[in-house]
Amino acid sequence: MEIDPLLRILASQNGSDLYMSTGAPPCARFEGVLKPLGNEAFKVGDIARLAESLMDAEQRLEFDRELEMNLAISLAGVGRFRVNIFKQRNDVSMVIRNVKLDIPRFEDLKLPRVLLDTIMQKQGLMLFVGATGSGKSTSLAALIDYRNRNSSGHIITIEDPVEYIHRHKKSIINQREVGVDTRSFHAALKNTLRQAPDVVLIGEIRDRETMEHALAFADTGHLVISTLHAHNANQALDRVINFFPEERRPQLLNDLGNNLKAFVSQRLVRTRTGQRRAAVEVMLGSPTVADLIRRNELGELKGIMEKSEELGMQTFDQALFNLVVEGAIDEEEALKNADSANNLRLRLKLHTESGAVPPADPAAGEWGLMD
Repeated sequence: MEIDPLLRILASQNGSDLYMSTGAPPCARFEGVLKPLGNEAFKVGDIARLAESLMDAEQRLEFDRELEMNLAISLAGVGRFRVNIFKQRNDVSMVIRNVKLDIPRFEDLKLPRVLLDTIMQKQGLMLFVGATGSGKSTSLAALIDYRNRNSSGHIITIEDPVEYIHRHKKSIINQREVGVDTRSFHAALKNTLRQAPDVVLIGEIRDRETMEHALAFADTGHLVISTLHAHNANQALDRVINFFPEERRPQLLNDLGNNLKAFVSQRLVRTRTGQRRAAVEVMLGSPTVADLIRRNELGELKGIMEKSEELGMQTFDQALFNLVVEGAIDEEEALKNADSANNLRLRLKLHTESGAVPPADPAAGEWGLMD
């Protein structure tokens, strides 16, 4: 079994990931669903042979030493791929990510338009949160592309790995990949301000040091965008707070309140046509929100979001309600993903009884998402 035909299938069918594991046939993920690419299972040693063909001599030595390897490959006329090679059950496995070269336009994704105001800000902190596979990378790429098309400046991204390739447009954009262009997030962040950026994209905030850099950049007049693994804004705030010892938390909350522009939480839901669409919770850094964060009254934030739709804020349940009303998703899918299924069910019931007729546009804003 050769790898090139598998990569061609992955790219031509807009798949996100290719999985190769001994004892199973090659499988790929399409629209979030894992599907086999044939019936023939990999035998012991098959994947090791394929992996060796992708690595140069130095990489083979490193893999023998570390038992892990990340590398990027390109296939002419097909695309660019990020390869993770690792050991399991004393054999080699691989997961290959399809790096999308075509960045979706923000205008086509049907994300809340208030995010366009945020991405064009001169200074502040914008955080995207969501589980792995929630489409954060796609939404971030679309926002960076919008800024790149509509504003001059210098954009630096620090990613692990680079998911989308941006081209220079109105802005100069430099993309640094951890392990390829820099040793680590921390090493890259220490030198970022010397590169005179206007916008800094940090692929993920995983620890206190990265969060400190993000706040420092925002506080010194830069727009900082990053991601966190969390289900919603409140959980993300709790995670950020827990990065820091108790004695440092008052200053952290003050810095967050002063610099936060938006918390954007995203989940993918299945549309009526079987594709995926983002349900997006938006918490903006309004004066009220900033004050609640500074005072550590985080339990009040959801109520403020519910009451601030006119500012562009919305909870997940409000986003799901709107998607049902649009005709994009059905009620069952909305209730399955709701934070409060009972409250959403009641709101939908009242809406139906009022006689409102939703527009029929189930295909709007569907797209293939990466993390």
